[in-house]
Amino acid sequence: MNRAQRLRATIRGAVQGVGFRPFVYRLATELGLKGWVLNSSQGVFIEAEAEKEILDAFVLRIEKEKPPLARIQSLEFSFLDPVGYTTFEIRESEKESEKTVLVLPDVATCDECVTEVWNPADRRYRYPFTNCTNCGPRFTIVESLPYDRPNTSMKIFPMCPDCAREYRDPNDRRFHAQPIACPVCGPHLQLWVVGCRTEDALIGNTGVMPSVLAEYDEAMKQAAQAVLDGKILAFKGLGGFLIVVDAYNPQAIRSLRLRKPRKDKPFALMFPDLLTIKKHCQVSPLAERALLSPEHPIVLLPRKPESDLPDDIAPGNPYLGVMLPYTPMHHLFMSEVKRPVIATSGNLTDEPICTDEQESLKRLGKICDLFLVHNRPIVRHADDSIIRIILGKEMVLRRARGYAPFPIHLKENLPSILAVGGHLKNTIAISVRKNVFISQHLGDLETLESLKTFEKTIQDFLALYEVQPCLVGVACDLHPDYLSTQWAEEWTHKNGLPLIYVQHHHAHIASCMAENELDGEALGICWDGTGYGTDGTIWGGEFLIGSPSGFRRFAHLRTFPLPGGDMAIHEPRRVALGLLYELFGEKAFDMNTPALRAFSHQELRVIRQMLHKGVNCPLTSSAGRLFDVLASLLELFQTVSFEAQAAMAVEFQASHHFADGFSFELRGENPILIDWGPMMEEIVKLRNPERHILEIAKRFHLTLVDMMVAVAKRAGNEKIVLSGGCFQNALLLELAYQKLSNAGFQVYTHQRIPPNDGGISPGQIFVAYRVIMKKSER
Repeated sequence: MNRAQRLRATIRGAVQGVGFRPFVYRLATELGLKGWVLNSSQGVFIEAEAEKEILDAFVLRIEKEKPPLARIQSLEFSFLDPVGYTTFEIRESEKESEKTVLVLPDVATCDECVTEVWNPADRRYRYPFTNCTNCGPRFTIVESLPYDRPNTSMKIFPMCPDCAREYRDPNDRRFHAQPIACPVCGPHLQLWVVGCRTEDALIGNTGVMPSVLAEYDEAMKQAAQAVLDGKILAFKGLGGFLIVVDAYNPQAIRSLRLRKPRKDKPFALMFPDLLTIKKHCQVSPLAERALLSPEHPIVLLPRKPESDLPDDIAPGNPYLGVMLPYTPMHHLFMSEVKRPVIATSGNLTDEPICTDEQESLKRLGKICDLFLVHNRPIVRHADDSIIRIILGKEMVLRRARGYAPFPIHLKENLPSILAVGGHLKNTIAISVRKNVFISQHLGDLETLESLKTFEKTIQDFLALYEVQPCLVGVACDLHPDYLSTQWAEEWTHKNGLPLIYVQHHHAHIASCMAENELDGEALGICWDGTGYGTDGTIWGGEFLIGSPSGFRRFAHLRTFPLPGGDMAIHEPRRVALGLLYELFGEKAFDMNTPALRAFSHQELRVIRQMLHKGVNCPLTSSAGRLFDVLASLLELFQTVSFEAQAAMAVEFQASHHFADGFSFELRGENPILIDWGPMMEEIVKLRNPERHILEIAKRFHLTLVDMMVAVAKRAGNEKIVLSGGCFQNALLLELAYQKLSNAGFQVYTHQRIPPNDGGISPGQIFVAYRVIMKKSER
């Protein structure tokens, strides 16, 4: 039986004064929905209750059947528990005593602008910077508020008489479109190759100077031909540079992997149109909606067996990350190449995306053969967002272009708090009354360049939302070695502000609870790779009972040593040896396991001594590391080149034809210890585990879910919250949701906030708020 759910939708754009609320009312009434619609300073808000299938149809029909004059710039929605609405009504518009200024995300090119770009009779024919009030750059060009042209990077382009006339005409769709431009007065393209100095280059006369091969439309055409000829192109887009190569050229792909360097990690693809995507991928109605939405994210889609794209695009991965053109520049380029291209972030591994031409020459000069650039400055970077359809819902895995910096809207006012996030997949967040603004994806804080981007983003958000004078505190991760934590310690000391340390997994759970509007306590199952625990060990297989106000560790996975510490994260063979040593002691070094065979005799002597003496062998309870162990035992990976590579391989190998898990035990109390030992003993006892990969991988997932159900029954909490990077695994999440629901629990997952460490910063806000409130009550 399908349980009723509550849809919460926020629609922004030209949706007021165009009959939008009556349209929503009529559609909702036709479908038998209960709830309401209202106008607010932030857009149109909708809450509607019905079964999930009806709500899905409602969302799809809003976009397809909207009033003729309505223009949707974004439609963000999530599913929550119902509250029992009995009718559907148009509510009075919200009146806010203080308006929160919203900086809008960049929006994909609207159909009207695309039509103009292809119309030879239009003055913007083939112009790559065509936009209007319904589409185009926002977040990446605004320098300060209010959002007026003099406060954007477009201020250097004085409007020609024709553009000025459109800008001032209330009846024109470019009325007060701040990025308005045309071929006469706006930005233009150049195609560069690094070579002799020239005064014609857009970057001026300092630093590395390129040769200009072509300009304007000819630059676009030559760039596209160069990619078809096997060249690697640096493509300055909306929020930064992309690196582009022909997806059908294996040699070009190999060269890109070697130069970037990016050994195995999947590349994103841009397709010329939806029809071409459907030739290569399975596209559900919800996935199609996401691909065509104003956000135009990368969507992870199952690859069709008949696809003829090279395997090296996503080695060993049955999914492809695909997107459609989202600016006129992309539309024009894809119309020239007429085939899928790799469109990956313009950076070196572990560095932030490039946004500046001079910077791109320095950082990408050894990767790219040519540079397609323009002279509209990018004020702040914005990577492409990534989503995956899981449990029939959109799950945001990377929140950036199209989504950031739209806020998460809360039920209560919060004081202004800055949260600096974690170390991997970093984001920062700021609370302003009933809104939590989450930054765009900033990446891993592994390099000086990424730290500079992190610091710049913090100062950027403090200035945009004018909150620094009223900040009441800063929240950071508990881990003392995180650069974000160290920055927060220094900054709060300098500015005389309180610093609130938030345990990593508590932040994950608080983030998911707030997103799902949960009050009271819940059992939070937080599984990931690494998080600093309150006892100084590495947590990652946690069952926490609590709320943003606090938690207790109810249960966790059995711990085992990681020989080499952080080094083990990149070597599943080390993780496997550490676990086998915990399980079998010195006998682990006499067993003919794949992990043992992956080391030299000298390496084994060193690791054996480390484990025997307990030197540089921190203990971990990480669920993510269990995936590494299995990847090693099954001969999938002994070393990895990117985060979660081993875990992804285990997920993708799992066959759906097995229904029984392995054995495990629950031992002790306060906290309960979940002993994976019986499971691992059964796996090792199989004479050749790698010959049973499909069975073992599936049974491994089933066992993990059986552990969750067993602990949940012991805990007795009706509400179960799932968070952490392991729950990006669709098989694990779907099995957990199904089995926990069948056992009578209410299960909550992430939707708009990433389950990975990109969702840490809002969780830190929610926890820090409770800490500050407790102190103020004393």
